Amino acid sequence: MNYLYLIVPVVIFLLLGIRIVRPTHRGLIERLGKYRSLATPGFHWIIPVIDRLFLVNVTEQMVDAEPQEIITNDNLNASVDAQVYFRVKSDEESVKGSIYNVNNYQWQIVNLARTTLRNIIGTLTLKSANSERGKINSGLYKTLHEETQNWGIEIVRTELKEIDPPRDVQETMNKVVKAENEKIAAIDSATAAETVADGVKRAKIKEAEGYKQSKILHAEGEAEAIKLVNEAADKYFIGNAQLLRKLEALEASLGSNAKIVIPTGSELVNIIGEMAGIVPLERKQMEK
Repeated sequence: MNYLYLIVPVVIFLLLGIRIVRPTHRGLIERLGKYRSLATPGFHWIIPVIDRLFLVNVTEQMVDAEPQEIITNDNLNASVDAQVYFRVKSDEESVKGSIYNVNNYQWQIVNLARTTLRNIIGTLTLKSANSERGKINSGLYKTLHEETQNWGIEIVRTELKEIDPPRDVQETMNKVVKAENEKIAAIDSATAAETVADGVKRAKIKEAEGYKQSKILHAEGEAEAIKLVNEAADKYFIGNAQLLRKLEALEASLGSNAKIVIPTGSELVNIIGEMAGIVPLERKQMEK
């Protein structure tokens, strides 16, 4: 029984000194207020009361900078909010830095981010701040990265959540955007109509050119036909053949009771006279 009184306190003492460190954390063991060693994931035993274990989360974390009113360069109040993603590096010096070099690094990061946003956006107009979000993110990341070097912290990324102008300014901006969209739509519609009109114009021109070409070809065909007829007449209708053709034309005209005026001295006058038994005066005198 006397041994039992000794064993129980010893067991309790040993149990009080047991510490388990998860893979997501690292631990700093202090003895009497002085840093002693780094506790890696796994089982650890410390001397109760004399030793203390401080756990540090080494996974990626996020803090919200919380919305704040910032006056832009064009004297407008903008509600700005951002998020910062970071993690404590898992090596011994970084874990020590996150505890010994800064008091509550999460709170410090939030305040540093808010101050940096005021400095950056204060130099920009509201319009440029909305259009240059990448530049703001880059500036915020750069400042946080430089300022937290000795905190044992790695800034993973920063994200600008919102830059909201005052309500009346937002309504005006919405109207401007709507008017611009309507303008673009009107220009697109006019361009489409112009394209259609240009297509119709080109079709009409092609149609006119085709009609003109057909007329030219038709005229050239008629001219060629006339040329062939003339060549045939010159070749085949010579002498009496030509005269016969003329008489056939005269006969067809007389048959329709048409009056024909024949110039004096033409061959048709002599032939018609001979057919009627009349010889021209000049010819009779020559015969005498």
